This record gives sequence, structure tokens and C-alpha cells, in this order.
Amino acid sequence: MQRWRGLEPIPGGWGRCVLTIGVFDGVHRGHQELIGRAVELAHKRAVPSVLMTFDPHPAEVVRPGNHPAQLTSLRRRSELVEELGVDVLCVLPFTPELSRMPADEFVHEILVDRLHVAAVVVGENFTFGHKAAGDVELLRHLGSRFGFIAEGFGLVTTDSLTYSSTYIRACIDAGDVTGAAEALGRPHRLEGIVVRGDQRGRQLGYPTANLSITRYAAVPADGVYVCRFVHRGRPLPAAVSVGSNPTFSGRERTVEAYVLDQDADYYGENVGLDFVARLRDMERFATVAELRAQIADDVSDTRRLLAASDETGP
Repeated sequence: MQRWRGLEPIPGGWGRCVLTIGVFDGVHRGHQELIGRAVELAHKRAVPSVLMTFDPHPAEVVRPGNHPAQLTSLRRRSELVEELGVDVLCVLPFTPELSRMPADEFVHEILVDRLHVAAVVVGENFTFGHKAAGDVELLRHLGSRFGFIAEGFGLVTTDSLTYSSTYIRACIDAGDVTGAAEALGRPHRLEGIVVRGDQRGRQLGYPTANLSITRYAAVPADGVYVCRFVHRGRPLPAAVSVGSNPTFSGRERTVEAYVLDQDADYYGENVGLDFVARLRDMERFATVAELRAQIADDVSDTRRLLAASDETGP
């Protein structure tokens, strides 16, 4: 898959393409079907499929301070859309100037003049242009003028549930990582760099990898979770604590992973945590001995639940 930052990397002699546009945070089941439709249409027309997304999130530019919790980093999104068969990922820097571009100008200058779109596939609630004045109907109208077709893809629902990034963020915020995984089609992944913590886990006999999380990352509610610790593509079983360590009167919220059956130094490594299940709430224990006993139970439960998950599949 080619990766473009902006429109400058468009190669000379670029022909027609099928384009899909959106933030695609999470690349959830609804996104997957929409992207799949664009890839299918591109194959039928024998042209490249292009996925356009934005960085930073448009909400942060239009309404500073309103950046939603981020379900997937840009790097992770790139991996996921490549798995779906996209030929080109185009990351368009979302600037104040772009936010003020009229809808018809956006279509003419970017979609037609630069990308030469033959077809555009977007969600039926897609909006674009200054003050979100453009919608699918306008896209269809402009398509008839400039020689491309526009499809509005319906929202994906099941059992009265509509898959959306907003719903998934709500699940994660509530600690419902199982519900989030159902909508995503895979466990929610939290990424970060392993940094040195206060070493309490090592003193307890359960050394942890403490993750430094990016500013907007969607971190699950405080509690203890069953996870897979993804290091250099290798998933390892882990029990993960999210919270402020109330037994030790902690104040700073941390994410700490005890990687089972490993004695490795992960400091400075970029790792991922795939959240499989929630074990319990964060608790304050009267003694260190009680905490140590509970951690032993957490580790046992982690082994059991991951073994069951491996048997049943994703």
C-alpha cells in the first residue's frame, strides 16, 4: 500500500481512482464494510482504491479542546486499512484553511483536479466543506457535473445496534471492552512506550511494564483487565491495571501490564495492549499481602480467560 502525506506525492500520470473519505477512527465493522465497498468498486473498474483520512482530527481544528478519545493511532489505522486491500492511504493535513474551503471547491480542486476520482464512496451521514455544508446529495450533484459517481453507504447495524466510533468510545470509557471488541471486530488496542515506573510491581513479585500513553488515547475505565501484550508483532498474555494504585495512595493514573511468564526488559519499546476482558474494579486493599493475593488470582483468571479465548477464536 502506498502512503501519501498530503497531495504532493501523487505520481505523474496518475489516472482515475475510487475514493473513500473519513476519519475512520477505530476502523470498526461499519468502516470495514464501507471500505470494502470502495475496494470492490475499484477492482471492478480496474483502478486504484484510495482512502483519504485527516490529521489532526477535524474536531480539534474546528473546535479546539474537543478532540475525541482516539481509538486508533494513525499508524494503526494504516495497518488496518492495508489489511482491507486499500491501495493508497492519503493523509490530508487538516488545517484551518482546509476547514474553511467551500464544499464545491473541495470537490473540484482535490477530488477532481488532483485525484481524478471515478467514484466516491462515503457514509450516508458524511459531510464536508466549510461548516459541513456539503452532504452526499451535493456530492452526487457535483459528480454528475464533473463525471464521477457518488455512493452513500448505509450505517451498519445489528440487533438494534449501530456501529459507530462514538458508541465504541462510550464502551471503552465504561470499561466494557467486550462490547467495544464486538463493534470493532477485534479487541481495542492501546499503544504506548514502556517507561520506568515506581517499581512497586517488582517488589510485589509481579514486575510491570508501565505505558506512556498519547494525549488523546482512548483508555478504558479504571480496573484490572485481561490483555494480550503485543511486542514486535508477538502477542503475550498479560494482566493489566488501569488506575491510580489506591492501595499506595497513588494520584497519577497509570497503565501497567504484568506480562505472564516473561522476564524481559521492554523499556523504550513501543508496545500494544489488546483488551480482551475486564476482571474487576480497581480496589484499595488494607494490606500489601491482600493485594499480592488478589494479583495472584488476577493472573490465574487471565490464564483461564485467554485459554478460553484461544479455543473459541476472535
